[in-house]
Amino acid sequence: MVLSDVDIKRYIALGKIKISPDLPPDQFGSCSVDFRLGAEFSIFEHSRHAFIDLRDKRGIEEIMKSVVVPAGDPFILQPREFVLAITEETLELDDDVLGRLEGRSSLGRIGIIVHGTAGLFDPGWAGKATLELSNLSRMPVALYPGMRICSFTFEQLSSPSSMPYSKKVGNKYAGQTRPLASRMAGEFKG
Repeated sequence: MVLSDVDIKRYIALGKIKISPDLPPDQFGSCSVDFRLGAEFSIFEHSRHAFIDLRDKRGIEEIMKSVVVPAGDPFILQPREFVLAITEETLELDDDVLGRLEGRSSLGRIGIIVHGTAGLFDPGWAGKATLELSNLSRMPVALYPGMRICSFTFEQLSSPSSMPYSKKVGNKYAGQTRPLASRMAGEFKG
């Protein structure tokens, strides 16, 4: 069952959904909550590396560069570019609530995609959401830290999870505070 704005606010009051900092009223929709774009981006240094090797234990972090955008300045997302970004808000979910990150229609209409595959936030999640930003447009787009970039919807599970994300052995991204690169290399044996 997708939670309405009334239930989202109730779950926040009960501590089943924790969002910090506190949200102003204009970030609530009828069944969603808008999150804002953070100031840190991770970009691939494609001119220095020929390819991504998913088995490379050194990690993908080494072929990425962190960019922190000064207050008031935009991050220019070039056509066909893919970058990782982070939300300003931190989200924490109870063991019987899941979250779904969704794009915003106003951004989709100009070719900005905020996630390719990582839209599900498991029960027990805690941290900032990493965004998988892509520009499908032919024109560069200026994105400003602090702008509403995505929305979250929430669903009530039928019972608490026996394996919440924060307690899952080998979870890769719990508690993240910056846009972390893929940690897929750890899944390969040998």
